[in-house]
Amino acid sequence: MRTEKVVFAFFIVLALTLNFGFFLGDFSNVHHHNVYELFAAIVVNLIATVLKFGDRTHLGSVFLATSLVAVLQLIVAALIWGIHSATAGAEMDADTFSTIVSLSGGALLANIISVVLLVAETVNLRR
Repeated sequence: MRTEKVVFAFFIVLALTLNFGFFLGDFSNVHHHNVYELFAAIVVNLIATVLKFGDRTHLGSVFLATSLVAVLQLIVAALIWGIHSATAGAEMDADTFSTIVSLSGGALLANIISVVLLVAETVNLRR
């Protein structure tokens, strides 16, 4: 067993599960989505992105691209949440929050692609 592959796979799968946990729930209900879970999803996705920088293969480039997409969408979602909280000061409206959750859904799709690629790469490995 190679430790670096275990760590790599761990962070890819953790990024997917944290993002899924934030995404799951009613789009317009703020109480179904935790800001700390979004923060954790961003941090773990950033760690997964850093781990993908060393791979010089074509598949590694696709891994990096999917990770960059996920990080970008999650950061934009957090920025929208932060800007709205700072300027509006009141309860989050359903339109703004559905945008935040939709961006998280796009990041979730990118994370799913990463996990599918990880599984495909693992299946193709020959001993």
